[in-house]
Amino acid sequence: MKFGITALPALVLLVMMRTIPDSPRWLFAKGREAEAAAVLAKLGNADVAGEITVWRRAEEQAHAPRLSWKRHHRPMLLAIAIAAFNQLSGINAVLYYLNDIFAAAGFTGVSADRQAIVIGACNLLFTALALTVIDRIGRKTLLLIGSVGLTAALAGVAVIFGGGAPQSWLLYLLIGFIAFFAFSQGAVIWVYISEIFPTDVRARGQSLGSSVHWFMDAVIAFGFPLMAAHARALPFWLFAGMMALQFVAVLVFFPETKRRSLEAIGEAM
Repeated sequence: MKFGITALPALVLLVMMRTIPDSPRWLFAKGREAEAAAVLAKLGNADVAGEITVWRRAEEQAHAPRLSWKRHHRPMLLAIAIAAFNQLSGINAVLYYLNDIFAAAGFTGVSADRQAIVIGACNLLFTALALTVIDRIGRKTLLLIGSVGLTAALAGVAVIFGGGAPQSWLLYLLIGFIAFFAFSQGAVIWVYISEIFPTDVRARGQSLGSSVHWFMDAVIAFGFPLMAAHARALPFWLFAGMMALQFVAVLVFFPETKRRSLEAIGEAM
C-alpha cells in the first residue's frame, strides 16, 4: 500500500510534463530561434528580442565547452560546498532513520509513523513557501536564515539525546529542522548550482554538484547509524557544527544570484 500510494504523484507528474515547453535556451542552442522566442514570450519575458540578442552574443564568445579548474574553480568550489553542506545538515540521515530516531527517544511505532507524516507535510509546505519568495528574498539570504535555524534545531536534538532536555520536545525540534531545511537548502541548492556556471559548461557543472551531493549522501547514510550507536547525540552535534560553518561560508564567499542574468553571473565568476 505504501509503495502504491507513491505511484500517484508520479502519474500526476507524467501527465503534467506534457504541458511543460522545451527550454528556450536549449531550443536556441539547437538553432530553433523562432521556437525559443515563442517560449520566451509564453513565459512572460518582456524583451524577447533583447534576450535572444544576448544569447547570440554569448554564444559567439563562448569557449569550448570543457569544465576546467583554471577557468571555473570558483563556481566549482561553490557547487561542491553547497552540495556537501546540503548533506552535512543531516537531512537524509534524519529522513532515512526518522522512525529509529523517534524510537530511540521512546516513541512507539504507531506514534512515530504519524509524526513522520507530520514532518513530511511540513517539508512540502515550507518548500512551497520558499519557492514563492526565493526571487524576492534571494538565494544567499535563504541559506543564511536556514543555517541559523538548522544550527539551533540540531543543537536542540543533540541536547535531548544527551539527556539535557525532555524527549517530548523532539517532534517540535525535528519539525523546525525540516521547516528551515525546506525553506533554505531544499529550495536553493539546485537553483543555485544551475546559475553559477557559464552556459557552455552548465550541464557539466550541475553534474559535478549532483555527484558531490549523492556521494555525501552515501557517506552520511552509512556513517550516521555507526556514530549514533556509540553516542546518540554526537551526529547531531556534528551536523549543528556544519550548519554554523555553513553560515560563515555563505556570508563570506557565496555571491547573490537573484535577478541577475546567467551571462552576468558567468562574467562575475
